[in-house]
Amino acid sequence: MAVVGPHPEEEALGKAYDARLMRRLIRYLRPYRWQVALTIFVLMLASAMAIVGPWLTQLIIDEAIPQDDGRYLALLAAGFMASVVIGVVLQYAQEVITTWLGQSVMYDLRSEIFEKLQRVDLRYYDKNPVGRLMTRITNDVETLNSLFSSGLVTVFGDVFTLVFIVAAMLRMNWQLALVSFSVLPLVFFAAFLFRARIRTAYRDVRVRVARMNSFLHERITGVRVVQLFNREEAEAQKHQALNEDYLEAHLRSITYYALFFPVIQFFTSLALALIIWYGGLKSLDGVITVGVMTAFLQYAQRFFRPIQDLSEKYDLLQGAMASSERVFKLLDEDLAIADRDSPIELPARTEGRIEFRKVRFAYGVTAEGEPDWVLRGVSFVVQPGEKIAIVGHTGAGKTTIINLLMRFYDVGEGEILLDGVPIKQLRLDDLRGRIGLVLQDVFLFSQDVQYNIRLGSPEIDDSRIREAAERVGASQFIERLEGGYGQALGERGSTLSVGERQLVSFARALAFDPAILVLDEATSSVDSEIEAQIEAATDELLKDRTSLVIAHRLSTVQNADRIIVLHHGLLHEQGTHEELLASDGLYAKLHQLQFAAASGR
Repeated sequence: MAVVGPHPEEEALGKAYDARLMRRLIRYLRPYRWQVALTIFVLMLASAMAIVGPWLTQLIIDEAIPQDDGRYLALLAAGFMASVVIGVVLQYAQEVITTWLGQSVMYDLRSEIFEKLQRVDLRYYDKNPVGRLMTRITNDVETLNSLFSSGLVTVFGDVFTLVFIVAAMLRMNWQLALVSFSVLPLVFFAAFLFRARIRTAYRDVRVRVARMNSFLHERITGVRVVQLFNREEAEAQKHQALNEDYLEAHLRSITYYALFFPVIQFFTSLALALIIWYGGLKSLDGVITVGVMTAFLQYAQRFFRPIQDLSEKYDLLQGAMASSERVFKLLDEDLAIADRDSPIELPARTEGRIEFRKVRFAYGVTAEGEPDWVLRGVSFVVQPGEKIAIVGHTGAGKTTIINLLMRFYDVGEGEILLDGVPIKQLRLDDLRGRIGLVLQDVFLFSQDVQYNIRLGSPEIDDSRIREAAERVGASQFIERLEGGYGQALGERGSTLSVGERQLVSFARALAFDPAILVLDEATSSVDSEIEAQIEAATDELLKDRTSLVIAHRLSTVQNADRIIVLHHGLLHEQGTHEELLASDGLYAKLHQLQFAAASGR
């Protein structure tokens, strides 16, 4: 099986600097403008400290020692020590403030991304794998964290340091300063040369990380299939190949960095040698003092360090631009399903009348570019308190009916009404708050039983949780758990059986006491004993409550007030169980097939 490569979006590096993206990133600093100002002030002071030490060294050599002034020498030595201590304190303050600033901005950004992911419609998730979305909120946000904590603000420190040192060197001796700066063209050329290679290496590492994450996500999720078909060794070999590919790319990027910094260090040493040579000659002529030459040696060492840092920040900026472009693309995603400006408020008590009017819907398009209709003009009415069953073969559009009613998707044509009001004109939380949904594939969180029933709702107290569990028969196994209702469940409720997870989902739906109850294949994956238990518990609960029941097993819907049969997206027939059997239509054929299959077993 071929390893799925990263999405093209993952491979795009983007511009090294994009003013539009940078302006938008800077907006996240606005709530922390005073902290940013404090950070810049601290960076300025720390940069100023960088020029104090060499200047004091020059005074010690040229003035204090020749004058044999011990008191002046002690004062200068104390000043030198004080500058070192102040520099250490300022560096500590800078690290703390910039780290806090970066984490605060990332907290805001992560919250915004998570909120957006909670609000986008399901069609967006159909097009975007979960692994890629996880990368947005983890890897890309962490890259931006590095930009804010180590790049965007701290770059001021490097610039201040360069400006202060250049000014100090020119003021002290401009001829020797020009000699020191003569190697800068070589430094800039080396930075330009390595930048292109480091950029490529950075992209290669990131692409291979994306490939490995995609592979791991798929194999861990499908570990049961891997073990079932004894594919552990084969998958391990594929992972080894990906791992080796990543290792080679990472070592290649390390090699470039390992070459770049010694090259910069070589040019630094060249600058020092030029200072010693030129300064030594001028010192012999009495034009430059030994103290000035010593100070220049220290200035030169401190001058090239920010240049190295700025080269690293360039790569950081480049990665941040690519990450920010992907993050903002997610945040800018239009909410296809959202509340209108002036939604209609439903009465506190819902009647529960549901009407589909010539509803057409398609998840995608055909090869010819035409809508691939799943529903083709479906119309029906569910009266308050009526129990309706929806049946049909796989792909007939049964689950789509539920997706549209819940507004997980919007209809392509036609409309759906609740109590006579088009659902598009209702608030989403109001609409979904009136409907209880129990799915075949139950999702439980890895928290305790109580949380999985109330889902954190403060309106549902413990007594209501227990009442709901008792009414669906879930209390029997819950009370046998070691922690009872406080028992933490494994991931997706892995510590419970399929039937037990289904009962918890029933208790969850009933605890919210919805006016409309929707069961989507809710009993198709449980055994007959638990199915009978669920049926017995829900028969009483469905009285005076509008309900839609979708099922493959026709035996579970025979007592419905009305059965709707879908076929190729059309409402093929409807009526009671007896009426449909008597008409000898599609429902009767499905019933005969299932009865024959059950008899064969």
